Amino acid sequence: MNRLLASGLLAASLAFAAPAVADETIRFAVTDIDGLEQLQRDMGPFKEAFEAASGLKVEFFPVSGRTVAVEAMAADQVDFVLTGPAEYVVFNARLDAQPVVTFARPDYYSNVVVLDESPVKDPADLKGMKISFGEIGSTSQHLGPVDLLAKAGLTYAVDYEPVFLNRNVAVEALIAGDIGAIGLNRTHIESMAKKLPDVKLRVLLKGEQLPDDILLASSRVAPEVVETVRRTFAEQGETLLAAITSVEENAKYIGGSFNAAVTDADYDVVRRMYENIGIKEFTEFVGQ
Repeated sequence: MNRLLASGLLAASLAFAAPAVADETIRFAVTDIDGLEQLQRDMGPFKEAFEAASGLKVEFFPVSGRTVAVEAMAADQVDFVLTGPAEYVVFNARLDAQPVVTFARPDYYSNVVVLDESPVKDPADLKGMKISFGEIGSTSQHLGPVDLLAKAGLTYAVDYEPVFLNRNVAVEALIAGDIGAIGLNRTHIESMAKKLPDVKLRVLLKGEQLPDDILLASSRVAPEVVETVRRTFAEQGETLLAAITSVEENAKYIGGSFNAAVTDADYDVVRRMYENIGIKEFTEFVGQ
């Protein structure tokens, strides 16, 4: 009888708890999608699939970059943000935002490239030269390549001069001999090969798989809501991945997966990358 009573009370409590979570509306932002129209176009299919799978309602919150996103979370205007590894570290340091699930990007790694005919054969040959990186503070275009150079024995802004050029401009500078190398990711190498087939690049340094993009939650979000989101990705990952990759702009996630067992410690490698460029505190975005 006591077991039956306990079971009945548990079932009743779950019955009352489930609608409370299901009725929740979560405010969702993506740091590299600018504007509501683009956010709805790129993430609309994912939103529909997630709502159906979780019972939660999703309200898009458009932002114009990582700084706006972190300020919005600080002002309690957004609950969940999809962002990159370098950005997560700042969100966590400033707002105690917590990792929920990662969005894996296959073949997501950094490179340092030179012209194929360049006399640079070893990283040490880059000493005294200028090296161009992509967006300042980017995991794959800045922090990752710098980390490769650091592991090869080159100290940032001491053994070489870092500059930040548009990729097309960087290639022209490379050809002209104004810079010695470019730091970028695998996708950018492929893109440049298509646009500039006559320019032959050689990979001088190639990195390992970088930490994944991450969905993080504000510290203000109720734990049961965070758990519902995490469980939805864990149990309905294939459905959600199919939805998000149905949009061409999200092709970087094709063949990927979600990891709902992510922990903050998984991003310590990014913190070490920041330290390579002299950043010891992680409360501000680089270049802001």
